Amino acid sequence: MNQKTFLAFIGPSVLMMVLFIALPLATVLKQSFYVTQPVYQTLEVETCSPTFTGQVCLKEIKTIPIIGDNGKVITQTNFVGFVNYQNVIEFPRAIAAFADKSWSQFMAIDFWKALRFTLSFTLITLPLVLLFGLLIALCINNAAKSIRGPVIFISLLPMIITPVIGALSIRWLFIGDGILTSFLEWWLVRDIAMFAQAWTIELMMMMYRVWHVAPFAAIVFYAGLQTVNQDTVESAIIDGASRWQKLRYVILPHLMPLIVFVTLIHLMDSYRVFEEVVGFSSQAHVISLQWLTYDFLTSDLMGNRSIGRASASSMLTMIGIVLLLIPVLRGVWLDYKGKRL
Repeated sequence: MNQKTFLAFIGPSVLMMVLFIALPLATVLKQSFYVTQPVYQTLEVETCSPTFTGQVCLKEIKTIPIIGDNGKVITQTNFVGFVNYQNVIEFPRAIAAFADKSWSQFMAIDFWKALRFTLSFTLITLPLVLLFGLLIALCINNAAKSIRGPVIFISLLPMIITPVIGALSIRWLFIGDGILTSFLEWWLVRDIAMFAQAWTIELMMMMYRVWHVAPFAAIVFYAGLQTVNQDTVESAIIDGASRWQKLRYVILPHLMPLIVFVTLIHLMDSYRVFEEVVGFSSQAHVISLQWLTYDFLTSDLMGNRSIGRASASSMLTMIGIVLLLIPVLRGVWLDYKGKRL
């Protein structure tokens, strides 16, 4: 392949990455160092009220935003350095909470509360997705060919449902007098409030994510199982290998590149968890870093949005994703170098 052909092939992909990934990230990074605020003016306002003897007038000083000729509030953007990051992290409050040894005070800070849930959600669901995905793939692979198609279709159903709709469905099953809540109350003979505690909400959100994502892992692993060298499998059987030994020493090493691939996809996707927070309406108890960014972008009563803090929160989320991916990518790189040598 000559240089022109290579550039013609790779050029459009590089251009798309620059336009839709690099430039937006650079814009967000720049915006995280600025604050956009309304321009206010101080006016003396006189208010008169009628009385029996005439009227009484009161003068007061009010600070109001300046309205432009287009009817919108005039704003100004100022460079503030790392102030937005400081406002998001609230480091002084975090240090004070550590000094007081108060976990409740520490979790009252939105960023650290969101970070704790995001990390626990990502790291707990990852091994479960890999485990159930592998089990489903093995069941499909060992199923009779006559029913393999319907089994694959049924296995894919959770992945077909959109995340918000699926989360809402689970929520309706457990909220208030939902079907499953009513059954559990009848069975346990006690009142159950699944959405009154943070840990039960987190548990349901994790269960939903595993149920929703495991079929994707299963299809990837099932495709990998079709390429396993059958001669190697038969040799292991002849040598007296049990099912567990065949899985551990033959199948899993063969699937390892796909396991790494699913791990990378799941880490990036789960660390940006958002749909579950919205679907389960868990904002009062459980929030994620992605939802925190969305909350900063939501207009307040005055119509203002914290774009600077939202940008800082986005960059902190990106840094977290990179830190999670580094160990996996480092392992892949070392394995690649070992094979090259």
